[in-house]
Amino acid sequence: MTMVPRVFHFIFGLKEQTEPFHLAHYLCLESCRRLNRPDAIWFHYANEPYGPLWERIKPHLSLRPVVREALPAAAYGDSEEGRRIAAEGWSYAHEADFIRLRVLHEHGGVYADIDTLFVAPLPDHLYGYDCVLGDEGALPDERGILRPSLCNALIMATPGSAFVERWLDGSRDAFDGRWTSHSCQLASRLWEAHPELVHVVPRQYFYRHPWTPAGMRNLFERLDPDTRDVFSLHLCSHLWWDAGRTDFTAFHAGLLTEEYVRAGATTYAMLARPYLP
Repeated sequence: MTMVPRVFHFIFGLKEQTEPFHLAHYLCLESCRRLNRPDAIWFHYANEPYGPLWERIKPHLSLRPVVREALPAAAYGDSEEGRRIAAEGWSYAHEADFIRLRVLHEHGGVYADIDTLFVAPLPDHLYGYDCVLGDEGALPDERGILRPSLCNALIMATPGSAFVERWLDGSRDAFDGRWTSHSCQLASRLWEAHPELVHVVPRQYFYRHPWTPAGMRNLFERLDPDTRDVFSLHLCSHLWWDAGRTDFTAFHAGLLTEEYVRAGATTYAMLARPYLP
């Protein structure tokens, strides 16, 4: 029986690095290292991070220069959403969508976004499935109809996983410059067509706090002590990283400091505190 390798994959630095490696990213890697005790952590990058926190975590990583993915630029002009992604310079996130599938198909392992915080070790039995994804709750499709959505922020897969292979093969045709047509939406359609190829876990496992204003406030401004069946949290950092963006929360990356985490007064701070440097 093929098992999911206990190798964790992270992708970072697809754009030039102009600030030191952030505490949130350090805590992602350190919580992964200490809780999951992986055989290896592969850090896939184009531009290497720098700074004291990077130098602290770097010895625990296997550095893997990334093979870049060229995306069809014309696709971004077909929708308002795509045009904004291109204008804001966010297309590197799409590139990471393709890279993670290629890496998992070739090597297998556990992929997680760098804005993850691990809360408990991933259950041993999940490593026995060909592919594992988490439900993130129903989302409206292009017609406004609510449909199940499988998030790609954490993926477990065996090398050559049949589900990942179908997903990777279909991604280029599905890519239309929008956020999730080729990723979460395609994964959900594949699940409906081939449920035997993927094991789907409840939202609580990886996505307890959804990407809504209430979800972000519950993470960074309030304290939710209920961690039953929570193994990791996805921070959705693109929604709050910049101080100028306040439509989801007034919290921003500049406020995520060691002092904030050490105080332990919010959900994220309480759960991240054990992994401070």
